[in-house]
Amino acid sequence: MAVVSWKEICLLTGLVVGCYWNSLFCGFVFDDVSAILDNKDLRPTTPVKNLFLNDFWGTPMSEERSHKSYRPLTVLTFRLNYLFSELSSPSYHLLNVGLHAVVCVFFLHFCRLLLDRNTSLVAALLFAVHPIHTEAVTGVVGRAELLSSIFLLAAFLAYTKSKGADRSIVWTPIILTVILVAVATLCKEQGITVIGICCIYEVFVAQGFTLPMLIDTLLQVLRGKDGFPYAVLQTLLKLIVLIISTLLLVIIRVQVIQSQLPVFTRFDNPAAVSSTPTRQMTFNYLLPVNAWLLLNPSELCCDWTMGTIPLVESLLDPRNLATVVFYALLSLLAYHSLWYTHSSAKIVIMALSLIALPFIPASNLFFPVGFVVAERVLYVPSMGFCLLVAHGFKILSQKGRGLKTMSWVLMGVLLTTHAVKTFNRNWDWESEYTLFTSALKVNKNNAKLWNNVGHALENQNNYDRALRYFLQATRVQPDDIGAHMNVGRTYKNLNRSKEAEEAYLIAKSLMPQIIPGKKYATRVAPNHLNVYINLANLIRTNDSRLEEADQLYRQAISMRPDFKQAYISRGELLLKMNKPSEAKDAYLRALELDHNNADLWYNLAIVNIEMKDPSEALRNFNRALDLNPYHKLALFNSALLMQESGEAKLRPEANRRFLTYVKEEPDDANGYFNLGMLAMDANENEAAERWMREAIRLQPGFRSALFNLALLYSQSQRELDALPVLDELLRFHPEHVKGLILKGDILMNHRKDTRGARACFERILNMDPTNVQAKHNLCVVYFEERELQHAERCLMETLAMAPHEQYIQRHLAIVRNKMAAMSAAGEPIVPTEGGRGSREDKKHAEEGQGVASGAGEGARKEKNLRKSSPAESIDDQGHGQSKKLDVGQPDKRTKSKSTKEIKDIEEKRAAALKRLEEIERILSTD
Repeated sequence: MAVVSWKEICLLTGLVVGCYWNSLFCGFVFDDVSAILDNKDLRPTTPVKNLFLNDFWGTPMSEERSHKSYRPLTVLTFRLNYLFSELSSPSYHLLNVGLHAVVCVFFLHFCRLLLDRNTSLVAALLFAVHPIHTEAVTGVVGRAELLSSIFLLAAFLAYTKSKGADRSIVWTPIILTVILVAVATLCKEQGITVIGICCIYEVFVAQGFTLPMLIDTLLQVLRGKDGFPYAVLQTLLKLIVLIISTLLLVIIRVQVIQSQLPVFTRFDNPAAVSSTPTRQMTFNYLLPVNAWLLLNPSELCCDWTMGTIPLVESLLDPRNLATVVFYALLSLLAYHSLWYTHSSAKIVIMALSLIALPFIPASNLFFPVGFVVAERVLYVPSMGFCLLVAHGFKILSQKGRGLKTMSWVLMGVLLTTHAVKTFNRNWDWESEYTLFTSALKVNKNNAKLWNNVGHALENQNNYDRALRYFLQATRVQPDDIGAHMNVGRTYKNLNRSKEAEEAYLIAKSLMPQIIPGKKYATRVAPNHLNVYINLANLIRTNDSRLEEADQLYRQAISMRPDFKQAYISRGELLLKMNKPSEAKDAYLRALELDHNNADLWYNLAIVNIEMKDPSEALRNFNRALDLNPYHKLALFNSALLMQESGEAKLRPEANRRFLTYVKEEPDDANGYFNLGMLAMDANENEAAERWMREAIRLQPGFRSALFNLALLYSQSQRELDALPVLDELLRFHPEHVKGLILKGDILMNHRKDTRGARACFERILNMDPTNVQAKHNLCVVYFEERELQHAERCLMETLAMAPHEQYIQRHLAIVRNKMAAMSAAGEPIVPTEGGRGSREDKKHAEEGQGVASGAGEGARKEKNLRKSSPAESIDDQGHGQSKKLDVGQPDKRTKSKSTKEIKDIEEKRAAALKRLEEIERILSTD
């Protein structure tokens, strides 16, 4: 094997970088969303063993909705990317470009086995720049092709060293080959096909057999005239080892998928569900379609499903001619390579093996796959194509001097145009919008493309334009369930509930009908069942239709008993229907299906709170956090539950969880607010002030933070610092009653501004004339201003509003006693000039004002609402992407008052009553 020089490696690497450097500016698009953004297996919190239990998309292999694509080593590289750069797309694209360069170098090694130095370099250069590779290199999920190709080529190169100098078998390379084949298969399933390539190489290249020679040898043995030659026996032994290892890998692979094929629908691959001979004619026509993409990659498309390639339904369809021509050319090449022993035949047979064998698993000829055509599966077959083209180039260049010059010029033009096409094609993968709009230029008959452009616009909150694309999808494919679901969701986002319901009902009517004795789940894509969830979520916003929504959830469960999302959504509905016990049963059933789902444990904890079982709620919050230590909602709500418990021993852990939460959600003011509340509970005033200030900075007008910060200042004898905070609170929330009461209290007690205090209490009474606290405090203002008659009338009105409040009765008695004492002393009862009484009266009024102050302090009860959990992501869009959630969230829930809070209020009320008794004693002495 000729050595590959560093200059050639640098040339290939430089060419790859030149063609693909702009891919670093592309994001995560199409299948990258499911494989990268939505795949929990990439997160460090997910155990590594899950990579070997789940499919490529993070779905457990045991679940029927699993795609059954088992590629744990590829996912492991995604996880390493995440470890270094989390979800920064350039690092993922950079690694893909590097892997493509490695494949090009390995392919050059492969070509050197068959071609001369210049011709092999031409083949490698053509492979490096071929535009068909953009999906495999620029699309992050294409890494499966890249990794599998590296180990596939490495396995083959190792096998070529299995023949010793004395023509004996060297077993170490064979063992290494089997190991590398297993690794290639764990990167992508097609890696196992290298065993077939090795077998063809051994028989037709290494041993130099032709098909007639093999037939003749077999006939001689069968006639008993001669035994197998020693060389043939050696070849058979090596082939038997390779075949047995292949069978073992296949058996293991079948066990991994639990003998189940993935569920595909007619939308994914229409020919797969067609009848004979339509199915056979269509699948055979796809072979020349793929060959044409290699030969002329001018119109590339990211998605070839649904109506992209119409079914071949008649023998008279002219497309059958393309199939005949393809098989004729393939037969000629096969005949040339199998019947002759010259070097050209060996090159052709190896090229054909590279084209055909890795393509067979994706060909639909032996079993259906989830696509019609996929450009990335042509990554390895394109090696054989480039090998053929380079070989043809060599033959042409040897025909004469003129042809040699022309062949080099043509090859230079081909390499240049392919490189430019590849570079420009990369820009299509910049975003989902650019990718799918570029695909629509090639094919307008694929409803999935219209849907995906709609999804891209939907992600930009451009619902009006998205709706137009979704509606076009329903016109292109009227029976597309996912398209009608997308229309319904978009109408819902536009607050057009009636049209949304109509769209969901159309989608529901298109669902396959239940056939007795036939398993329903095998006849419909699992995400299409979400139409029941989405319709139920829509109508349950109407409280009069809750039972109807529950019936839809139950219908979905009856169709698919393992439909976890139906149990989750039904649990939320049952909570809304005030049936926490049934909601608990629904969540427990969902947990039976997915015991390691942190979101489910979180939702169960919310049910426990509804059932007044905080200890069990906290245990379930902790289970959620055991599974996902960074589950934001579990962190927040478990900390809030600890805070509300009032137990001092739980404060440090609550504080730690809130701190973790704000690290995960640094822009959420609620986390800082609750840290401030914890600090207030612990009398850490400086920390409390700092956290409250940060919450207000992030969310100007945050009413609870503003009020509690003012209250903190008031309790810290910084009443004048509280006033600007209260002014800001009332600027955003002019009807904030507790803020007005606290401001009135501070103005009267510390600013001696009775006019300002009166304005605060009167504003409350204008909003709510029945507010006893504001009415009583206004009476105290009158007493402070020596308007005793007005104070008397005010207290009588207050007493009428709350006839059982004894402190109002005592205050009224105090005022009347004071009026009687003043009359007896001959003092005027009306206010003196300036509206101020004697110094002693002021003292009495100030102490009487303690009632208002006590009530104000007792107002510390503005807590955060409990955060709710989003239901688990479901893909209701119909086709291959997980974009918008259309599942309702649990209602936000909170306790009205914690036990500690009520105790604080009672203590402050008792203190206020004690001050009343002191006022009465002083007045009685007076």
